[in-house]
Amino acid sequence: MTVSPPRAAPAVPSVSDTAYAAWAPDLQLLLGGEAAGPLRALIETASGELLSFRPRQVNHQPAQPGGGSSTIVQYGAQVRWAGGRVASETLVMATGGRIPRRAAVVDGDGVRVGIWRWPFDPDLPGLASAVDADTVSALLATLGMGGGKVRLTVRAYRPGRRAVIEASGTHGRVFLKVVRPHRVEALHAQHRLLARHMPVPHSYGYSTDGILVLQALHGGSLRGALSGPAVPLPGASALQGLLDQLPAELAQNQMSGDHLSRANHYADVVAGCLPDERARLDELLGRYACTEVGEHPTVAVHGDFYEGQILVERGRVSGLLDVDTAGSGHRIDEWATMLAHLSVLGLLHPKARRIRRYGADMLANVETRYPTAQLRPRISAAVLGLATGPFRVQLQRWPEQTRRRIALAEQWLTYAEEKADAATASGETGDEESLIASS
Repeated sequence: MTVSPPRAAPAVPSVSDTAYAAWAPDLQLLLGGEAAGPLRALIETASGELLSFRPRQVNHQPAQPGGGSSTIVQYGAQVRWAGGRVASETLVMATGGRIPRRAAVVDGDGVRVGIWRWPFDPDLPGLASAVDADTVSALLATLGMGGGKVRLTVRAYRPGRRAVIEASGTHGRVFLKVVRPHRVEALHAQHRLLARHMPVPHSYGYSTDGILVLQALHGGSLRGALSGPAVPLPGASALQGLLDQLPAELAQNQMSGDHLSRANHYADVVAGCLPDERARLDELLGRYACTEVGEHPTVAVHGDFYEGQILVERGRVSGLLDVDTAGSGHRIDEWATMLAHLSVLGLLHPKARRIRRYGADMLANVETRYPTAQLRPRISAAVLGLATGPFRVQLQRWPEQTRRRIALAEQWLTYAEEKADAATASGETGDEESLIASS
């Protein structure tokens, strides 16, 4: 019997041959048909047969001085196991500095590759336990939450970084956040601190292998509320009030990086997948270098403040999620993050007039507190950071979507350069909705 090679879905259908040839060797390997070799080797060691695979998530870090690039790719795969059962599996390959110390390593077309299968992530040793119902039941009992049967639902997975599992049962509903073991105790303390001051999930406890057990808050995401049926929404003043509840002691933590300082990195990542946009990105970076930065006090910040992190219920804020990044920073950068996300969301939902109105109202409010010439370049840089998203999640037409986001970043900066002074002098704010909705 002849065994057919595993089928790889075309990963780069919209990229020119010239652009593909300019990719880093590890990116070419992990997103090309050659990826079948290491993936097949992994499955065969577990007595399976790889039938097909498709990249689902890509995180590429360009080469830095003194080192090469690093990439991590998550694949959805079809595997035939012993006995004939065919199952969907999640496989991961990593290169460069993204290879975990305990990962199996193979050589793929001259590139050293670390490889593993869900849920056996070498950097997240608690993950296998977090998706085992009996082990989770025992952990909850140990934390005084009762045992009994539990139902587990995977909500998120970033290879080597974190995973989120929803656990429901007789104890109610909780979320298991799986992180690297050395981070879990500090994250537990962070949740305990913040939950005393604001609607952040309380931490019930943790396991030493990196499983944090978090309270489930009421409400749905602000993003979902914006995209769904018309319901009351919290305005900018309510979100400002949420930020004001962040405890002042967070300002003693490590400084959170701002988007303008990361713009060079964002541009390198985008150019890594779209090399033909390098000159355009360099021009944008040159314009950032001429922007007005201003002086802003260092305060407690969330660090990744956008509509997907905020829970709402009946028009009120009911929760703030993902506080891993909370620390010290500048409040103006929090608002730049929020407005950039809303602006990009307007691209994803071009008929969602509500998103555009909401973003325009928020921009008008925020610009009563921060100078346009200082806020909008930050929004532009944050949008540039989001330009890496279509490639990361492998959208079908990711090159087109990426270029639309680059154009949106350029437009935010153009408004800051050409119209800020005139708008401030005249009190005109008529461009806000067009920026949020711009394509």
